[in-house]
Formats: sequence, C-alpha cells, structure tokens
Amino acid sequence: MSKPYIGFRPKWVEEIAPSDSYRSISRWGDPKFVKYPKESLYKMMKDIFKMTDKDFEYYHNDIGMDKVDLKEYPSKMDKKLVDEFIKIVGKDNVSTKDYDRLSVAYGKTLYDVMRIREHLFESLPDVVIYPSEEKEIEEIVKLCNDKEIPLYVYGGGSSVTRGVEPVKGGVSLDLRRNFNKVLGFNEIDQTITVQPGMSGPCLEAHLNNAINEFKAKRAYTCGHFPQSFEYSSVGGWTVTRGAGQNSTYYGKIEDIVLSQTYITPKGKIVTSHYPAEATGPSINQIMMGSEGCFGILTSVTLKVFRYMPENRRRFSYIFKSWDKAQEAAREMMQKECGFSSVFRLSDPEETSMMLRLYNVDETPLQPLLEKFGYKDNQRCLFIGFTEGEKGYSKNVRKNIGKIAKKYGGMSLTGFVCKSWEKGRFNDPYLRDTLLDFGVVTDTLECTVNWSNLNEVWSSVRKVCHALPNTIVTTHMSHCYPQGCNLYFIFITHMEKADEFKKYHSTILDAILKSGAALSHHHGIGKMFGPWLESNLGENEYDIIRNLKHYFDPKGILNPGGTLGLDTPEKDKHKK
Repeated sequence: MSKPYIGFRPKWVEEIAPSDSYRSISRWGDPKFVKYPKESLYKMMKDIFKMTDKDFEYYHNDIGMDKVDLKEYPSKMDKKLVDEFIKIVGKDNVSTKDYDRLSVAYGKTLYDVMRIREHLFESLPDVVIYPSEEKEIEEIVKLCNDKEIPLYVYGGGSSVTRGVEPVKGGVSLDLRRNFNKVLGFNEIDQTITVQPGMSGPCLEAHLNNAINEFKAKRAYTCGHFPQSFEYSSVGGWTVTRGAGQNSTYYGKIEDIVLSQTYITPKGKIVTSHYPAEATGPSINQIMMGSEGCFGILTSVTLKVFRYMPENRRRFSYIFKSWDKAQEAAREMMQKECGFSSVFRLSDPEETSMMLRLYNVDETPLQPLLEKFGYKDNQRCLFIGFTEGEKGYSKNVRKNIGKIAKKYGGMSLTGFVCKSWEKGRFNDPYLRDTLLDFGVVTDTLECTVNWSNLNEVWSSVRKVCHALPNTIVTTHMSHCYPQGCNLYFIFITHMEKADEFKKYHSTILDAILKSGAALSHHHGIGKMFGPWLESNLGENEYDIIRNLKHYFDPKGILNPGGTLGLDTPEKDKHKK
C-alpha cells in the first residue's frame, strides 16, 4: 500500500489460512501474500456501494479458516476401481481424501469461490490421480472409457469458466504434482516441449536460464503472461486458447503452440510440428480450445523468443475522451509500423480507478490533468511497453508517441506503466480481501471489430450497470488491426452465489445479443457453454459436436456442459 490508513481501517484478513482449510483452496495464490485497497480507493468504493465503515467491521460470510470436512459427500468410487488406478500410478498418487478432492473441484470464477464459502459442494471428484508419464494417462483413459467413468483434468485451477469442475464426479487428474517436466529443448528451431502441468513461472525460469540449463547461446522467453501467470499451467493456456498480457506482440497461445499430443478414447493424436503447411484443416487448431472434451493433453511444443528485457520501452498517455483514445489505438494497430507488447487502453470509469490504484493521484501529475482539460470520468489511460531488438523496440515506441500526440494524448512518462507492472499479477488478491465484506469482483471479456466496438461496449455496460451501485470498468488489452478484446470488470455488493450467477447470465446474454465473440481468451467451460451454439451458429456448432463424438463416443471426457456439449436444450441461451 502507498500510505497507512489515517481514518477507519477495515479488519482485512491478513493471517495465513491454515493449509488444510477451505480458504487455502478458495483464495488466490500465495497464502502469505495479502493485498487490500489503499484508503482513497476504499472511500471511493464505499460511496459507490452505499456502504459505511460499519459494513467493514464484520465479515459478511464464512471466511473459510476451518478444516475441510466432506463427510457428507463421501467418495462413491468402488474400492476395486480405486485399486485399479493404484496399479497404474502407485498408491501415493491416488487420493480420496477430503482436502484433495475439494482442491480440484472448482476453479477461480467468483461463482466457484462463493460456493466454497457457502459450502455448496455440487461437484466433487470421487478420486484424484497424480500421473507422472504419458503411458499412465493412456492406461487411465482406457480404464475410464471401458468402465464409462467421467474423467476431468486439473492444471493450474485458474479457470473462470467452470472449465475444471467435475460435474459428474468420477476421476480428476491433478497435473500439478508430477506432470510438469521439460521434455525437450531445440535452440535451432527455437522450441521447448513440456508436460502440460508446468506453471508459467517454472516455464519462464527454464527459458530465462537456458544458457545454464540447456547449454543454449542465449536466454529465451515464452512471451505468454496472462494475469493468472503465476498459478496457471501451460496445458490450461493451450486447451482454452488463452492469451497473455503481451499478446499484441507475441500472439495468443494458438500462435505460440507448434504441436501437441493428446490421449483420447480413439487413440493417441500427435499434431504436426511444422510452422506452416497446407495439408487440409489444421488438426493443431482443432485440438486447441477443446478444453479436455476431445482428449487429455500430454505434451505441448511451444515457440520461444529471445529474452531482451533491456530493450523494453515503457509508455503511458492520457486522452481527453474514449472516442479519441480509440482512434489513436486503431491507428497504432493499422499503421504497419510494428506492435507494442503490452497495449492497454482503459475507458473513463476504469481510468478513474486506475489512477488511484497505481498512485497517480498522489503525484504532481494529478492537478496537471485537470489543468490541461483531461477531466475525471472522461479521460482515458493508455499504457504499455515495447519488446524486441533494440532499434525495433525504440522505433515502435517512437511511432506510438507520434500517434498519441496526433490525437491529443498527453504523456505521463513510463511511471504509470511501471506501477501497473508491479501489480499486474497480484491484483486478483484484492478480490479475496473485499469478498470478506460482501464486495464481489469478477470479469468477462469478448472480441469485437473496431466497427462494432462502441455498440458492444455501451450495450454490455448498460446491462452491468442495471444492478445499482456497481462499478463497471472496461479496457482493451489484446489488439489487432481488425479489432480488439473488451475486458469488463464489475465490482458490486452481493452476498449469495445464486445471485451472482443470475447477474452473470444477464451480462452473457448482452454479449451474445451485441454480436461480439463470446470469449477472446477465457474459454467457454461449463459457465459459458449454454451460449456457445447460438454464438457460433447451429451448423458451425455441429462441427464441434461431431468431433466430440469422433474422439469420445461414450462422452467420458469433461462431461457436464463444457463447450455446451451435453447441455439440455432447455438450458441453452438463444439470441
């Protein structure tokens, strides 16, 4: 925090949650790290939510410090079947313990976190398995297919779409413990092959240390840094077609993945490893985004890039209006003078919060903004940095500055970007802190073209703001010459999981109706599944349905509504 509180300070939960507790599962990330809003931001939220200091004197829900106890939800797996799995992976790698089962039951959407706090355990696996090798997964898939046992996969657990949730019980493969090894490094091709349970930081550590670890000539990076970077897995990125915050330069994960291996009930699928080809539809692209419904990902080969952080050039600009800021962003993407790596433009409501969150309100910049006509709730903040060879990075930064100036942007130097970088991976911790007092925070995102950006932005925000006393911020953070994603964050006062789900559904309805793509990088999971067929079109969706039947005719892989598959017709949402 920038400064200690002067007035009333809420009773933020700062103690470490016990390692066997509900909170250790539901909270985000490092159990020792806590983040709470600084005082000016706290006061701003109080005003908007119509809350008082008294509302922050007590916890509004069960904060989950007690030990996980699922005695009312025992495993339903027959002991003979459990023994069969033990034969495959060993006794130490099979568990029916309460904590282990709950730890892989939910992801990190607010709906998941609220259900854990309310002890609504609607979905639990009967057994958790920790495989180490591809051969073990082949045997597990065969056994589950023969016995028609539902089979799920848990990578990093950062899903915000209910993608990992074991709705039908059965088996959950937890890849974090053992399935996280480097399988190969090829400096000539600039690739690395890993098991899908590897986390983002581990992957980057291997690549940054390539000189020592692989006897490489230089250090490398994957270039994929989602906000969930610290606790998401390579497999999760791949099967959901994820994007990192640096994707405007490096591309989404489908641009970074070179090849994959899957184990399916149909058999092993090994995709091509060439950078480009014309050999019919791309099996690589068919398998990416399948979210565990077509097969179990067992290895992935990624393109890697030269690691040159010393060439990074940071920038931040403030624009007088959302329209002018959009025009500037579009020209930056369409001028063909190179792309920056991070490219983030906030709308007026988000800008108001960002300037507080990243401490601009405590600098001499704040009075200058008003003086020069950059008014609160109209101005828009644009931040980012460039990447690549020194001359290239410098030239991209130079052209961004020229375009920003052309559209009335005022430079705020690299200060704001540096402040954003410090918090880019730890902002999710704020959510747990606020939820203790009934303040909920969650996100939705979609893809738009430049030509329909404003229509989608205004219609979706209108539905979000239909709930009184709500903060709704929006930014674009992944941009292209033809359009961008719009990332919506809503913060409001809400107590129950069912209440959240109803509100969330109205926003998805608005995204569907607006004509935007349902998701840019979060994926679909079970939470977005009922909207997918209408978003894609009936004939188009039939392709996915038929692929599912080909790879998994018995429907054992990630059943329960993932990608909208096996969703009852009555539950589907139509335009």
